[in-house]
Amino acid sequence: MVNLKISRYCHIKDNKVFIDGKLIFEDRDVAGLKPFSKSLYRFLAPSYNKFFKMDEISRLGFLAAEVLLRDFDLSGYNPDEISVILSNSESTLITDQNHQITINDFDNFFPSPSVFVYTLPNIMIGEISIRHKFRGENAFFIVENFSADLIANHINNLFLTNKSKVFVGGWANQSNDNYEAFGYLASDKGHLQHNALEIKSLYNNKIEY
Repeated sequence: MVNLKISRYCHIKDNKVFIDGKLIFEDRDVAGLKPFSKSLYRFLAPSYNKFFKMDEISRLGFLAAEVLLRDFDLSGYNPDEISVILSNSESTLITDQNHQITINDFDNFFPSPSVFVYTLPNIMIGEISIRHKFRGENAFFIVENFSADLIANHINNLFLTNKSKVFVGGWANQSNDNYEAFGYLASDKGHLQHNALEIKSLYNNKIEY
């Protein structure tokens, strides 16, 4: 039996943020991920100026991690024992499209390294890890839909092989039409067992968005 617990979880969708099923923030006065992410950043106030250089999907994952890690004491863990395992279905599609625009016109060719670097989805994990000084294992999976089995199995394997003790896991996705983040924190603290059934239940939790 894996002695790993789900410590907390969060949802970010439709300009609302829930932690453990409770609404902690919403902004009805903005439309789209870009302005909402700035609004949520001001609410969380992490004082991290690199945030404004990130692409939109990285901001979404970054903010989900901020919500999860707020007031959670990690001082008892080595940075090498903290891992980040994320997934989505669209990879970095929006950023890829923005980068493509910069190289379409050979007469107005202006590719930007600051855009190109974010065409890799695991850059999101890099931003989270740099911010929180995590140095554990990391992986980013591209799957059609959120797979609790995939995330749970990968994290449990890392835990059972003593690769890590604390995990940020979940889903951060952005398409042309919408965005969604579901994240959870797994450690030795919590009341729910870390398994696919519990994770799927939390992800499908019927919240009135």
